[in-house]
Amino acid sequence: MTLEPGPLHAVIAAAEHGSFRRAAAALDIKQSTLSRRIRRLEEHLGVKLFERSSGGVRVTSAGGDVERTARRLLEQTDCMVSTARSAGRGEAGDMSIGVCTSLSASKLRAVLAGYLQASPHVAINMTERSHGQLLDGLRAGDLDIVIVVGEAREHGGPSTLLWSERIIVALPVGHRLMGTELIYWTDLKGELFLLSRRDPGPDLHNIIVQKLSAPGEAPGIASWDVSSESILAMLETSHRISVHCESYAGLTYPGLVYREVRDASGPSYIPFTACWNEANRNPALARFLDLLRENRSPTLIT
Repeated sequence: MTLEPGPLHAVIAAAEHGSFRRAAAALDIKQSTLSRRIRRLEEHLGVKLFERSSGGVRVTSAGGDVERTARRLLEQTDCMVSTARSAGRGEAGDMSIGVCTSLSASKLRAVLAGYLQASPHVAINMTERSHGQLLDGLRAGDLDIVIVVGEAREHGGPSTLLWSERIIVALPVGHRLMGTELIYWTDLKGELFLLSRRDPGPDLHNIIVQKLSAPGEAPGIASWDVSSESILAMLETSHRISVHCESYAGLTYPGLVYREVRDASGPSYIPFTACWNEANRNPALARFLDLLRENRSPTLIT
């Protein structure tokens, strides 16, 4: 005999009401149907679940055990169904996200906070790696989605530009340009730069080279294998300047000021891109992508 929900509900209702008639009314079924379900369950189990009398029914010792077990089974079934439906809607499950920039200073931090609040039953696994390592992890299936600096043209799957951040220059207090509100790339010729080797450091390195190189002349750039936060903390004593995404302006350090850096056409920007695999059917990923699209910069939407 396959245990179906009907007989279990019948046992619970009969035990609660002490009457097959009242139990049937509570379940909105015929009394004969309820009696038949309980009788078949008794025959299958080989025990009497209720003592019947003209005044109603009374659960037996074995019946009490069956009632308690039935309640647990139905609760577990309801939980299973609820969990499965939540997972199907992307409200439960798990997702692995790869990033190439610190979450302590990024628009991504706010987006993730919103996602975690809206989907508290999704287990998030965050990984911070280099641009190339993130795309390798995506291709290997270790990551559901990665968010990288730049346009990720080497990624063969689906992607979307999310937002761009302005580029700022970090100056130690007392620097000759500290009193200048608008700084142009041409103002930075001859300066010594200090960058992180970690993302988005390599992309910023390329931008500096593009903006300041001239025939026979290259900008002086030192790259350290430390975080961008560590670079900012060391600027005052390194006698160098640094460039970063504008979100890093939220990090305050003694003896440090930030200024927007421009060229003739206006502010300089660096884009952020989300990449994923077309074959990935993780409902949690689909829900996260919807949130990312809601937070895209309007100027990037095509």
